[in-house]
Amino acid sequence: MKLPVDSSESDGPNLTPVIDVVFLLLIFFLVATEYHDAERELDVTLPEVAQAQPLAMTPELIVNITNEGRYKVAAQEYGEPELAALIAQAKKNNPQQSTLIRGDGDSALRYAVRVMGLCNKVKMPYRIAALQE
Repeated sequence: MKLPVDSSESDGPNLTPVIDVVFLLLIFFLVATEYHDAERELDVTLPEVAQAQPLAMTPELIVNITNEGRYKVAAQEYGEPELAALIAQAKKNNPQQSTLIRGDGDSALRYAVRVMGLCNKVKMPYRIAALQE
């Protein structure tokens, strides 16, 4: 006698294990989310920051020296006392700050040396670049 073919097996794959796994994952994520929320409810006072920026992203302070011996930072001209205050403030705001000194090829070396002295006074590292036209 020939047995009848069971139609339930030929309809498609058995999805019962897949559904079990989905439910287990759902339960896992629900439990993990509860732990995350519990950590946020801790009574912690966070410190306040007045001025902050990432140290790795801090650009160099670029001091340009014209051929007449004038100091320019960010397209603004400074005298030597104002430049000293600017360098000191930049060092105070960010201890990792450095300076790039760009001197015109026709400018006297003494102007670049003065900027180096201002940087050394506040212990700010500097690099020198010479432009020649």
